[in-house]
Amino acid sequence: MKKEKLTFKQNRMFTILDEATKLLIVKPNASMNDIAEAASIGIATLHRYVESREQLMIHLAMRAIEVVNETLQYVQLDEDRADQYIPELIEALIPLGDKIYFLAHDATVNSNADIEEAYLKLREPVLHAIGVLQEKGFFRSDMDKTWIVEVLYSVLFLTWQQVISGNIARNAAPALVVDTLYHGFVAK
Repeated sequence: MKKEKLTFKQNRMFTILDEATKLLIVKPNASMNDIAEAASIGIATLHRYVESREQLMIHLAMRAIEVVNETLQYVQLDEDRADQYIPELIEALIPLGDKIYFLAHDATVNSNADIEEAYLKLREPVLHAIGVLQEKGFFRSDMDKTWIVEVLYSVLFLTWQQVISGNIARNAAPALVVDTLYHGFVAK
């Protein structure tokens, strides 16, 4: 019975965090009442899960890192198929655009040492893969790989926004991102 309560509590916390992330992207100054409303719970219930906005932001960052890290475990660089890494990465990360945006743009990530360390560790495999892709000629070697990752994350977030708003079909999004990354907006 105790395990069921723990699972329910974890699931509810994840729902609160997911809804808070979505809301804070469109309304960064959302109140705790706004967040509770977005999560379809009362403010008292929200405060049973998090005591303050600061604590909520820490939980949001750690949850985003956890979700992105779980996803990255399924996207491994195979140097014999290096050309497939970026399309597979994009396919996996587009649905997490809100989490990626939150990690890249929220000040909490930069002001909490534990979050910053976890975020930097999260980026390591992608930075390594970008370096390999640069060596193999898939990306320009004269560009800093951190810049390439930041551009990739920004494009992923924008794509996620466009999919959510209905401007881009979900199944067409990965190819569009790959084409944009490799070819930009140059006429064919």
